[in-house]
Amino acid sequence: MKRNSITSSFEPAPRRILLVRLSAIGDLVFASPLLEALHRRWPEARISWLVQEDYQSLLQSHPRLHQVIPVPLSRWKQLGRTRQFFTLFQSVRDFRTELRGAGFDLVLDLQGLLKSGLLAWFSGAETRIGLGAREGSQWLMTHRLPRGGDSDWIASEYRYLAEQLGLPLEDFALSIHPSPEDQAFAQTLIQQEGLETGYALFCPFTTRPQKHWLEDRWAALAAGVQSLGLPVVLLGGPGDRAAAARLCARAPQLRNWVGKTRLGEAAALTQHSRLVIAVDTGLGHLGIAFRRPTLLLFGATCPYRHTGTDQARVLYHPLPCSPCKRRPSCGGRFDCMRAISVSEVLAAARQWL
Repeated sequence: MKRNSITSSFEPAPRRILLVRLSAIGDLVFASPLLEALHRRWPEARISWLVQEDYQSLLQSHPRLHQVIPVPLSRWKQLGRTRQFFTLFQSVRDFRTELRGAGFDLVLDLQGLLKSGLLAWFSGAETRIGLGAREGSQWLMTHRLPRGGDSDWIASEYRYLAEQLGLPLEDFALSIHPSPEDQAFAQTLIQQEGLETGYALFCPFTTRPQKHWLEDRWAALAAGVQSLGLPVVLLGGPGDRAAAARLCARAPQLRNWVGKTRLGEAAALTQHSRLVIAVDTGLGHLGIAFRRPTLLLFGATCPYRHTGTDQARVLYHPLPCSPCKRRPSCGGRFDCMRAISVSEVLAAARQWL
């Protein structure tokens, strides 16, 4: 790695900046404050973002982004699985040529993995900074920064990165901007469903069972929220359809939109909601980005106490084993999530409704 300081690498000021964060929803939302911070530091710079195709719609209309560059990872994986190695090589080579031709002079690899590091290296940028770079990606960077920051703050590691880069931290807030098409979709669906007076969003699904709340409690909560005058809508991805069907069997009053929206459309629906209740999942963090009243149920993962808005609250009952993250020791009981009662969540919701 080069021995010169990171600060000296910004002389002269970068003209074309590339962020590399390929996924997932939560991390893209948490990294979004960097766009405004970078713009304030270098208002003349063009900022681009490298992201997996599936997540492109979440970023494509952000006013601080000059370009969103989708990475065809799914296609590359398919070519590898079907042993079409020459076609794979051509596709990767062409992508690298296109990326290098963009003339980036500063790249921030926010993911720190080998795949993101390779893409950052493909750019040919003179300054490549890897946040927590590992898996060998550290050798593809010109500078490496450890992940840090106060975990009590939302988006703490990206706030820490901004601080280390000398970016302004005023109004370091989550920022997502649905496209006009996604907004139109949301408005049409809201009208079709007769929800113009408002609705609550439930986002109960994640990829890790230790982050889940109990299904019977979601059903009881749906009845409680509806008694307050708000219809309840379920949001989730295509992989959550089976879990959503089970939940709707317990609570027939739920409006099931799981797997029926693109990511940008789900964001627009979140923006128009009156209440968001979620576990530690990317769709739930969107509620905070849009300053909607949001309740987040945490247990196995580290909660952020400071959400950056008085419209969001984290419910969390730490146990001696908390947070277990990916290594639960409770034998599948998930006591930390059981400690959150329906009455507690409903009482918190009443404060806003």
